[in-house]
Amino acid sequence: MVGNGDLRRISVLLVEDSEEDALLLLRELRRGGYEPLYERVQTPEAMEKALADSDWNVVASDYRLPRFGAPEALELFRESGVEAPFVVVSGKVGEEEAVEVMKAGADDFLTKDNLARLCATVERGLAETEERQHAEEELRRRDAILDAVRFAAEHFLSPPIGWGENVR
Repeated sequence: MVGNGDLRRISVLLVEDSEEDALLLLRELRRGGYEPLYERVQTPEAMEKALADSDWNVVASDYRLPRFGAPEALELFRESGVEAPFVVVSGKVGEEEAVEVMKAGADDFLTKDNLARLCATVERGLAETEERQHAEEELRRRDAILDAVRFAAEHFLSPPIGWGENVR
């Protein structure tokens, strides 16, 4: 995130067929101190392209769209390898559907008539993503150190060999 005055800039992929609902989400993010740069998609093809073309800080998906829904959007998101919070925001969905999409890996499920938790969900998701990326970076660093130690042990701590063997 890049600071811009008091607002924190984030890139948001909106999987939403209603422009009014997309504007409600963006308004709530602005009220929570974010400056959302966004793209709105409505089809699986547009979502795949958007995921491939940009780095997203947050993905917010409606549960039902004419051509697909949150479960399919979540699957496309997971396949893309993008690391960001995935939030489902829907109008009227039963508890069973909400539980299923959460079990599938969504970070949260919010209703459109109660977006009060949106910014807290985004903040938590961004912090978790940052922690996960930091942990992965630390593991890569440790693996590199172990590789260097292994190389040194194999080449410098092995039993001495004769001059002829060394020349080869």
